[in-house]
Amino acid sequence: MSDEPFLVAVQKVTAGGVSLAEVINWANELAQRGQAGLAQQLYKIWINFNREHPQLFVAHFNMSVVATAAGDIGAAMEALKSALAVNGDFLPAYINLGGLLEKAGTPDQAIELWKTAITKLQPITGPSVGWKIATLKQIGRLLGEHQKLDTAETALQECLTLNGNQRDVIEQLIAMRLGQCKWPVVVPFEGVDRKAQVSAIHPLSMAAYTDDPLLQLASSWRYTGQLVDEEQDLGRSDRRHAPAPANRRLRIGYVSSDLRDHAIGYLMAELFEVHDRSKVEVFAYYCGRPSSGEGLQQRIKAAVEHWVDIREMTDDEAAARIAADGVDILVDVNGHTRDARTAVFARRPAPIQVNWLGFPSTMGSPYHHYIIADDWIVPEGSEIYYSEKVLRLPCYQSNDRRRVVAPERPTRAQFGLPDDAVVFCCFNGVQKINTFTFGRWMEVLKRTPGSVLWLLEASPEANERLRAEAERHGVDRARLHFAPKLANPWHLARYPLADLFLDTAPYGAHTTCSDALWMGVPIVTLSGKSFASRVCGSLVRAAGLPELVVESPEAFVDLAVRLGNDPAAIADMKARLEAGRATCTLFDMDLLVDRLEGLYAEMADDYRAGRLPKPDLANMEAYLAVGVAQDHEGREMLAHPDYLALYRNALARKHRVRPLAADTRLWTQAHISATEAPPAEDDEQPLRRAASA
Repeated sequence: MSDEPFLVAVQKVTAGGVSLAEVINWANELAQRGQAGLAQQLYKIWINFNREHPQLFVAHFNMSVVATAAGDIGAAMEALKSALAVNGDFLPAYINLGGLLEKAGTPDQAIELWKTAITKLQPITGPSVGWKIATLKQIGRLLGEHQKLDTAETALQECLTLNGNQRDVIEQLIAMRLGQCKWPVVVPFEGVDRKAQVSAIHPLSMAAYTDDPLLQLASSWRYTGQLVDEEQDLGRSDRRHAPAPANRRLRIGYVSSDLRDHAIGYLMAELFEVHDRSKVEVFAYYCGRPSSGEGLQQRIKAAVEHWVDIREMTDDEAAARIAADGVDILVDVNGHTRDARTAVFARRPAPIQVNWLGFPSTMGSPYHHYIIADDWIVPEGSEIYYSEKVLRLPCYQSNDRRRVVAPERPTRAQFGLPDDAVVFCCFNGVQKINTFTFGRWMEVLKRTPGSVLWLLEASPEANERLRAEAERHGVDRARLHFAPKLANPWHLARYPLADLFLDTAPYGAHTTCSDALWMGVPIVTLSGKSFASRVCGSLVRAAGLPELVVESPEAFVDLAVRLGNDPAAIADMKARLEAGRATCTLFDMDLLVDRLEGLYAEMADDYRAGRLPKPDLANMEAYLAVGVAQDHEGREMLAHPDYLALYRNALARKHRVRPLAADTRLWTQAHISATEAPPAEDDEQPLRRAASA
């Protein structure tokens, strides 16, 4: 490419009288042509000729932007340092330099730099408040990523006192408190009340926060609407095409950031190997972190026909690529999880779009048509909790029969566990533990003499918090043991040291459950109403132990206590798991893939016949308001005796103030008519009659 534009610009700069704005325009043009190095040289020349210019720091800063975009991190850092040397109060340079220090592997230096920036923000002005908020968000994010959670929480709370309407900051704050087992999770503070926090909880955190599937639906709806610019993104439907004719294989695309050494990667690896290539053509669209060359991702790449890395593609580019590939059915394996590409689905690059496996709830979007579950996770009548049409497999979760287990089997002594006592375990992430679950566990320990509880290690602060909570329940803190995190083969190998797995609720064990069952450890689980609360029950039933699935808190405690005092019964269940591993539904991948491909064919038939489902998202604002108003930490929603009536009665009160249109969930025309009828002696009776009808 010719250097002529650069040479012309240099001549003008050296001749003098060139404004910084002109240099910025020339540098941007060079960078856009792929000549970032020349753009940096142009800035350097202008700087050398303008040492006394009042905006010299801006030139250094813009040069850093060009260098960063070109991947020249060292040059970018030097340019930012130069900008600060000229103007020590220029906040954008502090924020960007901190980000580069973080990328360079020196997070402590980044945090100290950002703290320095905050000290320069004493004058209260609109711009200074904005910069302080941006800096506090960076500090909170980075501290959280490095498990300095208490100080991260402080930074995020200070950020919210300056502006309480920051959804992303509330999401981080609640996730941090869940991960630290800080109960109650939602605590009002200056400028941010309880309702504001609950309404902004991330949908994935909401699955752990409460067993309230209608609130989860409304939460996903709210999140999707705020995440995606639907007015712009939904206008991309011209890319759609009709699904494959009968004489062509269906093209199935899986979009995921987790097709690697990740729980989802382990679940899906064999799926890709078992797919019948005479029926389906498989595309994997990867949107996760850069590959480390690890074996699991290489195994998946070898099994799919088309592997497409969309990490560096814009949403438009990724959607265009999927449409160009002629994908018939696009499967969202992320849902509302980290690194998801929801905006790609919003562009509707495939005629049929499906929510499966990665996110244990509804997407609450107008562009996901189906959700794949099974008859335990979404029993008959529970379809109202989902925006998608529910289709069912024999068991919803895929698995990997080729998972690697370390050959060396450890002893209890190696992990500090007693040889002569019952070892209960739960290897779910600590963010799934809540005060209700922990209270049940403590009751089990008190009624099972000598037993211990083996948990997955969290931060030292969270571990100590759980020990203190055990003492508050009258249980010796020494009866809690913590397992250090290990690579998956060694983690699997230690499972058999436990006698019985005690599940969490409402967000139970998923991959962790199938791992435990594969290794022969039975699980007692409590199924609630929501998707996340019923997955473990589905898996345990599919493994052949339906008697371990209960549906009340009292039954959970009683069953765990009975088994904890009956080693022979536990031994029998372990033997049944071992004997049934090769034949049970849970690990029958041939059955799952055959049925899954049948569901894909059913979806295509629906589309061709004009039966593509249309998500009903009516009255979501009202459902959200009703759910947010509940005290989820004061009373366990899982055990609510009349959950649907709670919502119907609240909707009726709203309808009397401002009429609501009918929907296909709880607020049907029958309920509207009952609400508008002359009041009976008991104001609740019309609604009860409508509900029974």
